[in-house]
Amino acid sequence: MSEERTDTPAGPRTVADLDLGPALEAVLMVVDEPATVEHLSKILERPKRQISKALRELADEYATQGRGFELRLIAGGWRYYTRPEYAAAVERFVLDGQQARLTQAALETLAVVAYRQPVSRSRVSAVRGVNCDGVMRTLLQRGLVEEAGAEPETGAILYRTTNYFLERMGLRGLDELPELAPFLPEAEAIEAETQEGVPSFDPDAPDSEDADDKTEL
Repeated sequence: MSEERTDTPAGPRTVADLDLGPALEAVLMVVDEPATVEHLSKILERPKRQISKALRELADEYATQGRGFELRLIAGGWRYYTRPEYAAAVERFVLDGQQARLTQAALETLAVVAYRQPVSRSRVSAVRGVNCDGVMRTLLQRGLVEEAGAEPETGAILYRTTNYFLERMGLRGLDELPELAPFLPEAEAIEAETQEGVPSFDPDAPDSEDADDKTEL
């Protein structure tokens, strides 16, 4: 009569027993936003210094191998991105002939917010010279800007860019924005033209970006 085997299959028993490189790859394959070293350290039960070292080694390995993707530190965290030279192939696959880009009005408004943040809606409108209610609503809905409190003097809602904005722009932080701010008028120069007491629009109201574009005509 044969003896019944009671041993368990060999292999890692805890997250801490896993090979760090492959474990990082597995986690980063499913993130929907850049993962911070602190978060990865907690999840994988390793020291932050060890996590940082492993991430940089992976990034160097991908670059040396000339892979179609790269591991980048963006907006305070790590995430996989398509290598720039293969962007055309990915764009063609994702869009398949359809355009999903921001309008010129939205891009201009986003630029003003990026360089003047935190900034009120009426000041953005004063810089652009048109009403920006519609495009500001669009930027809010897409997660590129967010509310950042209120101006003490007037109570006007202030807006700033989000981490998602940094991620989409490929920036580690706002200090990496191109030096364009000197070409925008100073806040004091447009103070007399603004109407800070105007109530903020309702983000849940129907989008009216078309109305903004018509105002520009």
